[in-house]
Amino acid sequence: MHRRLLVVLVPLAVLLVTALGVPLGVTVAEREVQETYVDRLNDVGRFASLAETALSTGRTEALQQELARYHELYGIPVAVIDTSGTVLLGPAGAYEKAARAEPALPRIVTAALAGARPEPSGKWAPWDDSALVVAEPVGRDSEVVGTVVTISDLSRTRHRILVRWAQLAGLGLLPLIALVTVAWPVSAWVLRPVRELDAASSRISQGDLTIRADAEAGPVELRRLAESFNTMMDAVENAVQRQRAFVSDASHQLRNPLTSLRLAVESLEPHLRATGDGRQVYDVAVDELKAMQRLLNSLQASARMESIRTASPVDLDAVLATRVDRWRALTATAGQTLAVDVPPGLRLLEPSGGLGSILDELISNALRLSDARVVEVTAQVVPGGTDAGHGRPGGADTGPGDGAAPGGVVTIAVRDDGQGIDASERAQALQRFWRSPRHQNVAGTGLGLAICADLVEAAGGELRLEDGLPRPDGSGHGFAAVIALPVVPRASSSDTLAPSPL
Repeated sequence: MHRRLLVVLVPLAVLLVTALGVPLGVTVAEREVQETYVDRLNDVGRFASLAETALSTGRTEALQQELARYHELYGIPVAVIDTSGTVLLGPAGAYEKAARAEPALPRIVTAALAGARPEPSGKWAPWDDSALVVAEPVGRDSEVVGTVVTISDLSRTRHRILVRWAQLAGLGLLPLIALVTVAWPVSAWVLRPVRELDAASSRISQGDLTIRADAEAGPVELRRLAESFNTMMDAVENAVQRQRAFVSDASHQLRNPLTSLRLAVESLEPHLRATGDGRQVYDVAVDELKAMQRLLNSLQASARMESIRTASPVDLDAVLATRVDRWRALTATAGQTLAVDVPPGLRLLEPSGGLGSILDELISNALRLSDARVVEVTAQVVPGGTDAGHGRPGGADTGPGDGAAPGGVVTIAVRDDGQGIDASERAQALQRFWRSPRHQNVAGTGLGLAICADLVEAAGGELRLEDGLPRPDGSGHGFAAVIALPVVPRASSSDTLAPSPL
């Protein structure tokens, strides 16, 4: 998160430094070229004064030597030109060579012979290689007898400008480096409570109501936010605990009166006539009491299982070893066939309440509700899989350091070739107390699948309903319940994936 903050701050700082540095760089370049121009202007002014005296007296030897010495010393060709454009004094060869590369030279010389001091030629940009041409008339007004012209190479000036620009760029980088150096730890300090709140919210959305945020770190505003968050979670956790306690206590307290009522009703059986409506009413009352007892048992089991929020690694082989024989006995008693096709060595994250209990419920549904002939249990590893409920494996009780593989899930499918459930009813089948109209006369409470789905989802997985095995008569497919749970690598076999406090 603090990286994104730096992505916003650093470009703004770069724009600010650029907005200040570009005008300053242009000013530095203009000053360097202006200083060069003033120096050349002073030089040609002095040479023009000497040339006027030398030409009027005819003593030009000293001026010729000075012009040659100037060219030798500075590498700048300087020449005295008469009104016809002929070089009178100076290094004629060097001057004419430099003049051929300057198309603006004739205009400048013409203006100087007319008695005016022309503007300098050439571009002043450091990346341009044109020379600086400066001319000064010899004589005044109508008495101009020639002009002094210098053609200056600005490579040194451009080099000085580039050096100054590099220095300015280096100075401009200092505040940027200081900004990044200071902003990185400061932003991390400021945003750490936000990251912790985000992580806590994610864990809470998966059902872990014990998580709390650190209210001792970060700015004052974020500490107050963390305190308010913790206060809210205390209230939510207390409310949920009271709700679960109420369900558990109510179920427990109603068991004894309900048992007494059932015994009282059943004690009436010897007093009933063999014929008449009393026997039918008695049977209905006993069935309703049994259904209510099953409902109370389911509610109590639900409250007990939901109070456990810790998921832990488990070997699927160990779970099946304690269950398969019992499943085979149950299916054989019901005249059905059980097929188990599970590869060895699978290790996954077990939901609270136990994976075996969840599989027992799915097998029980296949036996009681589907009227199936074949029940099949299969498992496989899906590389790179993620649970549909949360977009990542691990859910509420896993994280980057917990040992759960972020790139795979184990899918366990319980399929049968029985009646199945219509696609339109599958979403409702995972809701509490929902029962299919076809199963109203079959023992059950409508809580089993819903509780299993909640437990699997709390462990970072998913329980979904699909088409099962093809029916023998070819009329469609049976019922299938598929569990997807995160893979746990063997390296973490001794770890318990419990929530860690922030």
